[in-house]
Amino acid sequence: MVANLSFSAEIVRMHAPVQPNFFLVGTGKAGTTSLYHYLRQHPQIYMSPVKEPCYFSSEIRTGNLSPVHLRHVRRLSRKLPEVLADGQPVPPFGWLVSEWEEYVRLFGKATTEKAIGEASAAYLWSETAAHNISSRFPNAKIIMMLRDPAERAFSQYLHQLTVGLTRSTFREHIGKCMRNRDRTLGPYFPLLEVGLYHEQVQRFLSRFPRTNIRIYWYEESWGRPKELLSDLFQFLDVDSTFCPDTSHKSLQRRAPRFAATNYAVKHFEITHRLSDLAPSWVRSSISRLLFRRAAKLVMDPGDRQFLIGYYREDITKLASMLNHDLTAWLV
Repeated sequence: MVANLSFSAEIVRMHAPVQPNFFLVGTGKAGTTSLYHYLRQHPQIYMSPVKEPCYFSSEIRTGNLSPVHLRHVRRLSRKLPEVLADGQPVPPFGWLVSEWEEYVRLFGKATTEKAIGEASAAYLWSETAAHNISSRFPNAKIIMMLRDPAERAFSQYLHQLTVGLTRSTFREHIGKCMRNRDRTLGPYFPLLEVGLYHEQVQRFLSRFPRTNIRIYWYEESWGRPKELLSDLFQFLDVDSTFCPDTSHKSLQRRAPRFAATNYAVKHFEITHRLSDLAPSWVRSSISRLLFRRAAKLVMDPGDRQFLIGYYREDITKLASMLNHDLTAWLV
């Protein structure tokens, strides 16, 4: 009888869905996409094949997305059958996960890996994610990457400019963000709010043991990627000597040479249609012609000082809370 019970328990364990034990929670525009891809290379780590499923952010749902963001999620969701490769049907907006069964499905191909994780950079900003994650996984490990909030905002603006969400100058765009009262997730919200880290970090500190939270600083950590990854692997209790290929950097900074033209082209989804038809070498050539790379994309000093004023109090509180010198963010 005891043997039968033990055998039954083992069968249940073998068929129980694999669930995550760590989360890369943000912040956005701080190298989390590159970090996600480096984590995926480790043989002892399994990462959800979908980055940004946002399941634990209750406010990030299709009903709260701007039309352009909704179209983006629909386009991403068309890739799901290939990404998940489990032969099951996918919802039209399935990339943004709202059902537990669909969330667990993201980890269906995990086998013997020790660290099971996912990366949703919006979790740090979200007012609900820390509570939702801790309610289900109170012993989860949490990874944060924090970046100078003014530079982070500028980087997000450049991304929005590149994908055709705006054609305004940076200062004009900031002004629109500050005047905006619409809580729909779109170009103007939460671009600035994402950089208000103090309360965001506090939400996780109040719900998880401090030893289960690793906070990295973008400006310091990405200058020493090998040390960053070794420390992160050690934190996740996997082989810290493993060296992933870090030669590829994801989502590198760029901006269109002609903002108004780019805005019109993206608005009518011409580039998406061309990408489906043109070979990769043609797309690369067009991209080099139409976009400027990082070297010349520097924030105007006046815009930086304006944003430092906006973030100053929050930066001071964060530095005090974490006992970390953030003077460089105030210069």
